[in-house]
Amino acid sequence: MTTLAEVDALAARAHAGQADLIGVPYVEHIRAVAAGLEPFGEELVMAGLLHDVIEDTEWTAERLRAAGIPDRVVDVVEAVTNRPDLTYEAKLHLIARDPDATLVKIADNAHNSRQDRAAALPPAKRERLAAKYRGARDILWAAADAERVATILTVVNPDLLTELRARTSSRM
Repeated sequence: MTTLAEVDALAARAHAGQADLIGVPYVEHIRAVAAGLEPFGEELVMAGLLHDVIEDTEWTAERLRAAGIPDRVVDVVEAVTNRPDLTYEAKLHLIARDPDATLVKIADNAHNSRQDRAAALPPAKRERLAAKYRGARDILWAAADAERVATILTVVNPDLLTELRARTSSRM
């Protein structure tokens, strides 16, 4: 089995030279997502590190398996990877069927929703993405235990804890 350090190095190499929407090295995003998943075990941390590798690099699921990445990790990465035949909302509903993929996507959404990151975007793009990410939370948070969501948010984006509390108190 591949170690967590090896997966981190693989992800860093795969995303080398890539930057996110605000110009930050992409590896910072994947490591932030992975950090939010640490309480849920090593395989979810691996999935967090690799969550965009199929979508944004030349790596494939088959290549990941050949490199020794556990099948469950690859399955989760595949579940959160964009597919051209699905709308974003349809993809979210599929993700919500898999508890592990849901947690990975919640961590991804939380990091992408950080106010400090959004502030660097042009206002129109910032507003469009904020609406997209809020809509995603409607689907993802409903599919996960609120305590697990809070665990991720505490690490990745504590500002969202207020939103989570408001949503969970309105369900009662």
